[in-house]
Amino acid sequence: MAVMNPNESIVHIEDVRKTYQMGAVTVEALRGVSVAFGAGEYVTIRGPSGCGKSTLLNVLGCLDRPTSGRYFLGGEDVSQLDDDTLSTIRGARIGFIFQSYNLIQQLSVVENIEVPLYYQGCPEQQSRDIAAELAERVGLGDRIHHKPYELSGGQQQRVAIARALANDPLIILADEPTGNLDSTSGADILGVFDELHDQGTTIVMVTHDEQVSSRAERTIHLRDGRVEHDERP
Repeated sequence: MAVMNPNESIVHIEDVRKTYQMGAVTVEALRGVSVAFGAGEYVTIRGPSGCGKSTLLNVLGCLDRPTSGRYFLGGEDVSQLDDDTLSTIRGARIGFIFQSYNLIQQLSVVENIEVPLYYQGCPEQQSRDIAAELAERVGLGDRIHHKPYELSGGQQQRVAIARALANDPLIILADEPTGNLDSTSGADILGVFDELHDQGTTIVMVTHDEQVSSRAERTIHLRDGRVEHDERP
């Protein structure tokens, strides 16, 4: 499959390599990966353990810089920016959803959703209004004052999804978002992702589950740090 250029995509990585030095051992986690994602795409990333899925997600999320290669996010080359600049870009352009939810237990639903807005300097009342609207959007309008420990796993993941949407990001990155859920709750969460996709949200999700991948419009298979297949069902 031809790779889109930076002007045709919102995310574009070009010949990205990531190498880690583990004592005397050099580990090549990514070995020349080139891939691009267009606005509104729903993409899953699959592959065996150790194939580079997490490393790729970390690079896409500006949590790590590539050893070599280029990464364009929203048309801007962010490959070698310093940590402070990457942190600012992360907060403004990227939404994260994790397998373990990563909610703050002392905060209510609406306060957890507000966290990214706080770091963006959003005015308090505007922040509260946005968070309440997002809680309603993910089906938690009647739970906004509950703490995470008062919610089911599926409800907690809905909070995490709402929080990821709070800064109106260019792209949502999800790492095994149904991995800690039972089949019923997992199906409900995947339904939320389907709705987000229908609304034009760009989603890139790491998953080991073939049934999850079947719901996406595109699946990238990694093996040994390289793209093995890039396919559209």
